[in-house]
Amino acid sequence: MRSRIFAGWAAAILLAGAVAAGAQTSASSRPLLPQVSSPAPGTAAAELARLPWEWGPFFQGGKGIGYLISDYKLFSAGLRLGKVITGEHLPGVLRGQFEYAGELMPYWEAFTPPPHLQLVTYTNPATGVKYSYYAPYGGGNYHGASITPIILRWDFKPRGHWAPWLQAAGGLIYTTHKFPPDVLVPHGQPGGTSVWNFSPQGGIGVQYFVRPNQSLMLEASGVHISSASLGDKNPGVNASVQFQIGYTWWSR
Repeated sequence: MRSRIFAGWAAAILLAGAVAAGAQTSASSRPLLPQVSSPAPGTAAAELARLPWEWGPFFQGGKGIGYLISDYKLFSAGLRLGKVITGEHLPGVLRGQFEYAGELMPYWEAFTPPPHLQLVTYTNPATGVKYSYYAPYGGGNYHGASITPIILRWDFKPRGHWAPWLQAAGGLIYTTHKFPPDVLVPHGQPGGTSVWNFSPQGGIGVQYFVRPNQSLMLEASGVHISSASLGDKNPGVNASVQFQIGYTWWSR
């Protein structure tokens, strides 16, 4: 009789232990709160998630596009400083973070044709008559400096070591003599452009993280250069394409 009672208690204890172990296993397999996966350390997503500062040197070069300016060569070099301001927003392929940045270029140079007589086509605004003639054109090399204090950048959601972006920006250029070269209309006066020019622009680019807090930067931009009629004439450089390469450090 006692052996049967003992066997019954032993079976009950074993059954209770099995039920408790199963309940514990089931509970441990179900998280109490939704789990959010963190970006892998060292990836672009991990760096941008810290809302970091970014800074580094760069070199930029390009050329003019269009009538009379396709032979312009434009070069600059300087430093960039930026701050990732927000976390990720927007759905799908638009998902990303907002960044504000600026650039300082103590070196800015434009290579244009040397002064010469250029065959140009002119349309009289009063009569609509079009005719061609030779006019003084070209200015040689232009030296100066530039600042781009407004860079509004959207950093798209990174993938692995890659962090692409889209941006719009505005800057100011100073040259030691009036830029761009003036093309005289009949009976015009030389020197009608300006030493000050504005540079609204837009571009795309990417950061490739070579280390957890360092990246190689590549960018392509379309840049418009115009004096906003600060001089008597405003020929401007209506379109130029410029490419930038730089190295970036990221820190909080």
